[in-house]
Amino acid sequence: MSVARRRRRLPDEVRTAAVRAVLCLAFTLVGLLVATLASYADSWLLTPALMAMGIGVFGSMWCLLELLISRQIAAQRMRGPNSASPMAGSRAAGPAPQARPPQPRARQASAR
Repeated sequence: MSVARRRRRLPDEVRTAAVRAVLCLAFTLVGLLVATLASYADSWLLTPALMAMGIGVFGSMWCLLELLISRQIAAQRMRGPNSASPMAGSRAAGPAPQARPPQPRARQASAR
């Protein structure tokens, strides 16, 4: 049985974007349900429900795009500025590089 790894907590801006996206998606699905039931009942609520659902689809896509961008920004912030490798600038303390002791230079014999 493998040992479960502990997951890192998402940054605050990513979590708020994820919650916003889930709420917008939930309201869009509720609008879809209301529009479906209103169409079966031949109710006057069909037109407002369809308009709300269209706005909800646009809002959901906007929130998902915001979630994607905030995740990329958080990942870039963890990597550090101007770094090509994903671990550059990480907060994990690695072994400190050891300074090499100075080596005495060998004398070269002059060829005269």
